[in-house]
Amino acid sequence: MNSTPATVLPAGTDIGTVTLRVSDADRALRWYGDMMGMELVDRTPERLSFGAGGKPCLFLEVRPDATPRVEETTGLYHVAILVPDRAALGGVLARIASAGVRLGASDHLVSEALYIWDPDNNGLEIYRDRPRSEWHWQDGRVAMATEPLDRRSVAEEGISAGVHLEPMPAGTKIGHVHLQVGDLEEAQRFYTGVLGFEQTAGRGGAMFVSAGGYHHHVGLNVWHSLGAPQPAPDACGLVEYEITVPDRAALDAATERLEAAGFTTTANGNGIRFRDPWNIAAHMRVARTA
Repeated sequence: MNSTPATVLPAGTDIGTVTLRVSDADRALRWYGDMMGMELVDRTPERLSFGAGGKPCLFLEVRPDATPRVEETTGLYHVAILVPDRAALGGVLARIASAGVRLGASDHLVSEALYIWDPDNNGLEIYRDRPRSEWHWQDGRVAMATEPLDRRSVAEEGISAGVHLEPMPAGTKIGHVHLQVGDLEEAQRFYTGVLGFEQTAGRGGAMFVSAGGYHHHVGLNVWHSLGAPQPAPDACGLVEYEITVPDRAALDAATERLEAAGFTTTANGNGIRFRDPWNIAAHMRVARTA
């Protein structure tokens, strides 16, 4: 991590809310609420707000005319929902298993993760972090892998705590977003050289970037999207994600970097909106204090 403080996003940077597009509100309610256990915080005809402990973190834009997400396009790979502990993850695993939904599961050394796809083919990860004291760093890179998850142990922990019968607990939030991009070298130039994240890991067509020593706030890959087109305007997938920064100085510095590199920024209250080289929309704002 050799960048100077003026060119990197500071510690305290995080991922805020994420907005996805879906085609059917009632189906999404059953999927995200009844099956996954997220709390419905608010509902309008055009938008569902899901979260935990009364705080929304995932917004679903409802478009009945929307088409399913196409895998071979840039944009969403998955949005990752971070639960506070292993028991909470086990509770979600038990819910998903009882629903008979197609499920992937991996141990990434820094975390334990579940992977599912909603009825509109939006990718979702639900995960818990291991304590940072158990992460292993060398030369600015964190050790990550994709190993089999001990599903039985995780599920039993959730069931024994009874949390499989409860909604996701307070403290659940968006942990990271994983994006499909058209070119990994260009992604590195933008996300590290311009936006100000630092690379923490990389492997076979993917790289991971973060701020403040997290394992990753943004994942980037070309596994299904090398040279691929952008999604159709009416496709389901990622509408926008938020990056929160701790203060105005960090926001102003990032704005200056983006504009100096030729990217358009639009001021929005205590934040800015911009798009990456693949037209993926992001909102960077100063984090709200309690």
